[in-house]
Amino acid sequence: MASIKDVAHHAGVSVATVSRVLNDHPSVRADTRDRVLTAVAELGYRPNAVARSLRTDQTRTLGLVISDVLNPFFTELARSVEDEARALGYSVVIGNADERPDLQDHHVRTLMDRRIDGLLVSPTDGGSPLMLDAARSGIPMVFVDRWIKGVDVPVVRTDGTDAVRDLVAHLHALGHRRLAIVAGPAATTTGRERVEAFRSALREFGLPLPADFIGQGDFQAASGRQVTARFLDLPEPPDVIFAADNLMALGAMDEIRARGLRVPGDVALAAFDDIPWFVHTDPPITAIAQPTGELGRAAVRALIDRVEGRTTDSVILSARLVTRRSCGEPEGSKP
Repeated sequence: MASIKDVAHHAGVSVATVSRVLNDHPSVRADTRDRVLTAVAELGYRPNAVARSLRTDQTRTLGLVISDVLNPFFTELARSVEDEARALGYSVVIGNADERPDLQDHHVRTLMDRRIDGLLVSPTDGGSPLMLDAARSGIPMVFVDRWIKGVDVPVVRTDGTDAVRDLVAHLHALGHRRLAIVAGPAATTTGRERVEAFRSALREFGLPLPADFIGQGDFQAASGRQVTARFLDLPEPPDVIFAADNLMALGAMDEIRARGLRVPGDVALAAFDDIPWFVHTDPPITAIAQPTGELGRAAVRALIDRVEGRTTDSVILSARLVTRRSCGEPEGSKP
């Protein structure tokens, strides 16, 4: 295996010059930098990341703790985080909380012990004192998608308020008047905000939201199915079931089909968090789409700004409504 001395000899420069090139020091001339990088490639030299981290007090590694790796939204988010970090010279270590606060805290502790340079977290709930401790510890941290009130770190998230309003307007125009929601956990900011956006939009269109039409889910498919079963057992079931995430929407679809009912003939279905599968279901599902790729990329850029000592502001992106066929849209209608 080639050493840094081999690279220096091959390029005709000093070991110190090779080190400056590998650490992207601006004082190195362009032709010298090219010569060193050519030598690195020809010899297959790989810097010792552990030794370099001890010298620079940086590991070029970010931590990402996501709520549920099996949720397609978080899978896509993790992919975009990893791609953007790699493009900017960082690697990513991922922890899956599985929507469990205890597992979330385990991953946060483990990542901090590994001397990561910064931490991205999509919190499972707002009750973890570890998050406040982590923020106070000085480690650069950014919340992505969800956040915890009272913890003073930047947040990169999507605002779905307008898209939910667009969905309710769309459903109202289609003639639906009895709208129910499978809500996410009230302990999460996204769970609370989507219910409030739905309630506010219904109020604007003069539509009620009775207590029986709000069901508490947990962002998992099984809860979507259970809440949908309760809705369908009501003396007057809803016209539309709006699931506040994609997995709960799939659970709702399972329950509707298990009863021999049709979407949208017997009950319409819409979802928050569009996923590629929704275009392949029968019928394709109307959904609110988040700019997931940009969300992950913006979160990485915000975190690296903090790691490298630059000022970082929170970032709010916009969701959008994608109409398909699951709410009784006319034949031939386009998204």
